[in-house]
Amino acid sequence: MIPLAALLVLSVVPFVLSAPQPTPDPILMPLLRRDPRNVEDLPKALAALKAKYRIGSSKTKRAGNSASIPLIDEQNDSSYSGQVTLGTPPQTFQVILDTGSSDLWVITTSCTTCSSDGTPFDPSKSSSYKASDSQQTINYGSGSVEGTVAEDTVSCGGFTVPNQEFLAATTVVGNLLAPGVSGIMGLGFQPLSSLQVSPFWQTLYSTNMLLEPLFGFYLERWDTSSTAITEAPGGSFTLGGTNPSLYTGDIEYIDMPNGSTPSYWLQQVSTFTIQGKTFQISSSQGLAAIDTGSTLIGAPTSVASEIWSAVPGAEALTGQYAGMYAFPCTTTVTASISFGGTNWPISSDDMNLGEVGTNSAGTPMCIGGILDIGSTVGTGSGVPAWIVGDTFLKNVYTVFRANPASVGFATLASGLNAIPSGSSGTIPASITGTNGVSFLATTTSSGLSPYQRLSAFLAAFVALLVGHILAL
Repeated sequence: MIPLAALLVLSVVPFVLSAPQPTPDPILMPLLRRDPRNVEDLPKALAALKAKYRIGSSKTKRAGNSASIPLIDEQNDSSYSGQVTLGTPPQTFQVILDTGSSDLWVITTSCTTCSSDGTPFDPSKSSSYKASDSQQTINYGSGSVEGTVAEDTVSCGGFTVPNQEFLAATTVVGNLLAPGVSGIMGLGFQPLSSLQVSPFWQTLYSTNMLLEPLFGFYLERWDTSSTAITEAPGGSFTLGGTNPSLYTGDIEYIDMPNGSTPSYWLQQVSTFTIQGKTFQISSSQGLAAIDTGSTLIGAPTSVASEIWSAVPGAEALTGQYAGMYAFPCTTTVTASISFGGTNWPISSDDMNLGEVGTNSAGTPMCIGGILDIGSTVGTGSGVPAWIVGDTFLKNVYTVFRANPASVGFATLASGLNAIPSGSSGTIPASITGTNGVSFLATTTSSGLSPYQRLSAFLAAFVALLVGHILAL
């Protein structure tokens, strides 16, 4: 598991709380980076990604008692998480921060089937906990979560919301939780909420507690490390503003596509360039969910096929790896993506997920970072055809703005994620905590094979897809 160090800029105006409230000055919060390890789990990651967005299903709305949240399998966890507290007095948990969902849930002490070593929430120790009579089941392609819909005081980075509704999980079926993680905090819009409640961040926004109606992410890259790293700084999450030290130049904001209702954070992919060849993406195939809770990039079948046709020696995989493409490991894949403005480069390190084996000629083949997630993603407006996850987001500073609803990208500051192609080193960002002390990485070294690298990324991607498919 890789702790992700992070900054959380928070600003607040008086709210309905007796507890001390944060000042308009930035408040910093550490995040954790979770890193998967097994290449063999990549097929599960793809299946999970499809499930997360209901790819292959005609359903476009959530069922009243079902939900889709990004979860990471214990054996292929790759995500970015931060610290929240629940209850009075506060109990502390590490939760995945996911812009592809909108609900908060945590495991509880009543959960006898939870396989995660994450800290469970103990409702009996919270004087502000209020359980409802409503039970909710959250279904995933690889399992499900069931629990009680409840409300309690929730705090994150100095902000506090009393009576925040969440799911107190009592049953977990399947390998849905990453070690050390207790749940999920969704950062999408309310229409995605299975509980049909305002997400934590949106409550802060609607009550004028944020200095600015936005939040920003810098995601650290560790996939190029030649050793298995258990803990390391993971980047920065800034709520209510941006962190100018992490990017250079202007933030390029692009409004969400016309006619789309804020649910997922949507953008329109206009072009994709690979090995110097640019593909124009039609509007019917370009709607993309910008998802911090997904590890990879998923594209429609015909687009994925076109993209990989531009890479010499690339071929579609079959069997358990169906939906993935492999290319000669000696090939450096250069790619970039545009949402109607700047053409944003994607590191060749992020386009190579690791070695999967050899082709018929004995050439070592590596899995590419663009996956085929199918052609049928449901009907109606707001249904994404692309899932743009951390494979891309590690290459930019990303800002999610509520008003006007838009997503912005900026060039990373010099030295951040600036790892030469093919290198095995990493350049951790200097992340400063609330006390002005940098968060130091704790590392554990062991050989990390190409198979482990590949598995790490695909597994996480799959887990996230499964959740979102059920969400629509």
